[in-house]
Amino acid sequence: MSVIVQKYGGSSLADIEKINKVADNIIKRKESGDDVIVVASAMGNTTDELLDMAYNISNNPQKREVDMLISSGEQISISLLSIALREKGYKSVSLTGFQAGIKTKGIHTKNKIKEIKARRINKYLAEDKIVVVAGFQGINEKGDITTLGRGGSDTSAVALAASFNTKCEIYTDVNGIYSVDPAYYSSAKKLDFISYEEMLEMASLGANVLETRAVDLAKKYNVEIYLAASHENEKGTYIKESDKIMEQKSVTGVTVNEDVLMISINHIPYSPENISLIFQKLAAKNINIDMISQTPPEKEKVNITFTTSKKDLNEAKQVLKKLKKKFGKIEIEIDDSVVKVSVIGIGMRQQAGVAAKIFDIFAKNNIEFKQVTTSEISISYTVNEKDRKKAVQVLGNEYEL
Repeated sequence: MSVIVQKYGGSSLADIEKINKVADNIIKRKESGDDVIVVASAMGNTTDELLDMAYNISNNPQKREVDMLISSGEQISISLLSIALREKGYKSVSLTGFQAGIKTKGIHTKNKIKEIKARRINKYLAEDKIVVVAGFQGINEKGDITTLGRGGSDTSAVALAASFNTKCEIYTDVNGIYSVDPAYYSSAKKLDFISYEEMLEMASLGANVLETRAVDLAKKYNVEIYLAASHENEKGTYIKESDKIMEQKSVTGVTVNEDVLMISINHIPYSPENISLIFQKLAAKNINIDMISQTPPEKEKVNITFTTSKKDLNEAKQVLKKLKKKFGKIEIEIDDSVVKVSVIGIGMRQQAGVAAKIFDIFAKNNIEFKQVTTSEISISYTVNEKDRKKAVQVLGNEYEL
């Protein structure tokens, strides 16, 4: 008998009918002979609804209290799911993150898992119980309830799978990983397999199917993830170590990130200290910088362009206002009409000329790009939003995605 970790997303648990269907799925797995640990998200849009309540009361609610509030959503799910399993004749117990031994560290609403003390889970498994754990939450060194940020239930599930040295099955409202989001490219193909590295790049570059930290944990501890739709029998996608078959294709997928704000600061007096100061000020406001480009110094002035999230616009404006005062005659441009289109594939390591080919494709189709960044297995372009559809279409067609 082996242990398996299953995770069910909020859309899979949105109402009582769906909770009962999930319970039936869990029972089938239990009947196959496995011990089952289930990680559950909050029902439907519960987390968003709870956050709306908090921000209707206060524009700046204390993060500790926000964690206390939004962690309650998962507790509703696990208790209802455990009740459903018991009603169907199966022994079950629900555990909060604290009760499951999930220890965290960091800042409230963005904690990270430090360790898992699974003594209590092991005790209940030994009693032949299905253990239903609240995803997205844990407890810190002060004894406060904490949450792991958006997509945190995926991270909880993978961390538990790593702790038990087993596989992790993630069930949601999508039936697998696609080469391109079908919302952008209707001909997109579903992938049977994808490597950890490719999935990490896709998740970090705009694909919202899996949380980046979950994939990173899976890679670190070699946890094979299977992602599929919770209420369909269609085969899903395996996320695992790369192999020679995966490496044969130069491009595995294309992602689109519309949450892009491009900021240019022109005519900055050039010195390493000034450039450092700009990014220190942005970091102090917790503004995450993505793509960065800088012109060569000309007449002791440089121009810097970088991208960040549109959500950081207000904080960025505060920083830019202070920089304007310090540097005087700098010019600032803010462009929210761009998107980031990224091409991903571990085959790029072995196959030269991918970037040259894409430049050629864009040139032939009159697609302008404003910035380019690369990694070992990805190339990202900022393009005008009006060219997004065309860029995805020509790339999808060219690489048969």
